[in-house]
Amino acid sequence: MSTTTTRDLASPAPAKPSKAKPRRGLRASSTFNFWLFSAPFLIGLAIFVYVPIGWSVYLSFFDARFTVTPSKFIGFDNYHFMLTNDDFVGSLGTFTVFAAFIVPTTWALSLGLALLVNRLRFMRAFFRSVFFLPTACSYVAASLIWKMSIFNGVRFGLANTVLGWFGIDNIAWLITPDPPWYWLVIVTARLWLQSGFYMILFLAALQNIPQELYEAAAIDGAKPGWQTFRHITLPQLRATSTAVILLLLVAAYQAFDEFFNLLSKTTWGRPPLVELYYRALGENQDYGAGSAGAVILTVLICVVTLFQGKIMGFGRGEESK
Repeated sequence: MSTTTTRDLASPAPAKPSKAKPRRGLRASSTFNFWLFSAPFLIGLAIFVYVPIGWSVYLSFFDARFTVTPSKFIGFDNYHFMLTNDDFVGSLGTFTVFAAFIVPTTWALSLGLALLVNRLRFMRAFFRSVFFLPTACSYVAASLIWKMSIFNGVRFGLANTVLGWFGIDNIAWLITPDPPWYWLVIVTARLWLQSGFYMILFLAALQNIPQELYEAAAIDGAKPGWQTFRHITLPQLRATSTAVILLLLVAAYQAFDEFFNLLSKTTWGRPPLVELYYRALGENQDYGAGSAGAVILTVLICVVTLFQGKIMGFGRGEESK
């Protein structure tokens, strides 16, 4: 009788570890979903933003009167014309002064409102909503209210009614540039419209400041009030302040609605965008010169913004501050 040993039996081959297959279906599905949801936005951005910007730069090098498909190339003649045009250059200078005034005023008012609301212990949400509510108002609607109800230049206007209580004669706020009372109308309207939005930004930044900093400052003998604000609160708001100032600078040079509706067709006090509006859509319809002016205004905004960001250290790391 023969015996069979285990050595005579063929041992089964060891099973090879199966490699994990990549989840191609899920990855492909995520990529497809990304482009599916992003494509409408990207297409709209390209059609309504990038293509008009590129076409505007293209038109600025052509003689484009009464047409947006010019054929006569004139180089930098449109730029030379706009840079030597007294109305356009004057509007740029005027609104540089306007930006130098409205930016720090709005910054201070927004920060002050944020500090007041942040210190409230009751009805904080109510006052936050009240100060933010004007942001939702249309610039056109606010301009008409300021023009027809508050500063309408007759004795039934709110401003002249208040002045009449003190025996002051009626003031034609928007009729004459001498004295330039129209700046008071425009500045108050803009402060009312935009201060609430920047107040919310400052309020969010204030609520993110660690309370331990104030406690440590109190232990070190720092007095509450101006000393604490100067050495703790204000440095902690550096990033938010830089962003607010940059946004305000851009908004100041892009002012259009309130000026167009308050000053109508007057030749004084026009911002650059209103001047370009009449240049491109006025009697001559000079799209080439208007496009060149738009490019000049864009470059000016970029230069001023970069200069302001450089001064305030925008984009620098904490170690370089």
